[in-house]
Amino acid sequence: MGGVASSMAAKFAFFPPNPPSYKVVTDEFTALLLPTPFPHRKNVEVLKLPTRRGTEIVAIYIRHPMATSTLLYSHGNAADLGQMYELFIELSIHLRVNLMGPILSGLRVMYPVKRAYWFDIYKNIDKIPLVNCPVLIIHGTSDEVVDCSHGKQRWDLCKEKYEPLWLKGGNHCDLEQYPEYTRHLKKFISTVEKSPSQRKSTDRREKPRKSTDRPEKLKNQSNNLDKLEKLRTSFDQLERSRRSVDCHEKSRKSIDHQLERARKSVDLLDRIRTG
Repeated sequence: MGGVASSMAAKFAFFPPNPPSYKVVTDEFTALLLPTPFPHRKNVEVLKLPTRRGTEIVAIYIRHPMATSTLLYSHGNAADLGQMYELFIELSIHLRVNLMGPILSGLRVMYPVKRAYWFDIYKNIDKIPLVNCPVLIIHGTSDEVVDCSHGKQRWDLCKEKYEPLWLKGGNHCDLEQYPEYTRHLKKFISTVEKSPSQRKSTDRREKPRKSTDRPEKLKNQSNNLDKLEKLRTSFDQLERSRRSVDCHEKSRKSIDHQLERARKSVDLLDRIRTG
């Protein structure tokens, strides 16, 4: 069923807007390319990228003053740059990243760049296991074009899985309207900006300890407590015995002292009598 849906979608669903929702003009004073009807922004650069087929793809590069990463955004075939322009601006602001888009037609793939992996919307199931970096998959549960099971299947095949986001009620082209979308992307970017060693260290801290060895540990702890209790009881008994002996010793000394005093008194009476 999934293959049939993919085939039908490929033939009928993915057509760019006609006419386009934007056009590119050259500023007569600066010679900069400007996307109209959108106002010129100093931090937005419009580019024309040549392809292997000899054509050109229009792209925009948005700079953020506090960015430490650049997000490559590949929008779907059924959209164009004009429709994505405002979203690109908002993502750059909220995620604090530079943003380059669009990169290619096909599957919507987003990742901070150090290495690029190119995907096709129907063939990436063979390529996703080759990716050696954290992978985030976001999919709407009500997607009528590409079923959510496709996203889950790809997530299962990832080497380094990042917590996926299955947007309940999300369709094929409305995921950006959900607040969880931007929040989850922000968490993902903060994770991938860390070095691999930092990510592993964070994972170890966040993962709960395995419970497979807990019964043995609890047994050892119980045995140790029993031993300590026995030692404490033994010491208590010794202490009571010592106190009892001390008490007897004090009583014996008191009696000896009294006997000594009585003996001296008898001796004194004897001396008086004989004197």
